[in-house]
Amino acid sequence: MLYIVPTPIGNLEDITLRALRILAEVDLILAEDTRTSGKLLSHYEITTHMQSFHTHNEHKKIDYVIEQLKSGKKIALISDAGTPGISDPGFLLSRACVEADIDMTCLPGATALIPALVMSGIPCDKFYFEGFLPQKKGKKTRIEYLLSLPVSFAFYESPFRVLKTLEMIQLLSDQDRKVSICREISKMYEESVTLPLSEMIVFLKGKTQIKGEFVIVVEGNKDK
Repeated sequence: MLYIVPTPIGNLEDITLRALRILAEVDLILAEDTRTSGKLLSHYEITTHMQSFHTHNEHKKIDYVIEQLKSGKKIALISDAGTPGISDPGFLLSRACVEADIDMTCLPGATALIPALVMSGIPCDKFYFEGFLPQKKGKKTRIEYLLSLPVSFAFYESPFRVLKTLEMIQLLSDQDRKVSICREISKMYEESVTLPLSEMIVFLKGKTQIKGEFVIVVEGNKDK
């Protein structure tokens, strides 16, 4: 059995009792970064053996993991924060399990996307999730497509690119849409701000330093 286990995105208390039990009971934990996950496991006195499983080695390790699962091992997959497979390693392994007819379950738990959507005050009964935008090639074309959608769209962005990305959205949009930025979710300096796009850019330019990973939510096209 493969257990896909969400881990806290900030506050270490944001983990379920079931997740803690599974992490303590499995034979092996596959972790995106064993140093980061080691802090979580140490906090809850979990001593299960860990191995690294990340973007740079997952292709090489999939066959090994599948063989371990076929032999009867119980394995948990975790990422540094949030739910594996959502902008984190996990998809390739879950696909391999489906193809090999191996039992798999994903526990409900932490993700940055949903809290950011709910706190934005922007309609989120229907929305489009982009993940990460292309950093260079194709970014303008992708933003133009997202701006054409009649529903809100959300994406993740680095603190080093958030201002430039919003300025590009402003340049490509013919509407001063509402936009929400949410960062440091569940941490001490959690911040969620919703403003018209033009005011949001002024707000960010007024900051001496922009920190934290961002979830950005943009209002849908009102003309559609």
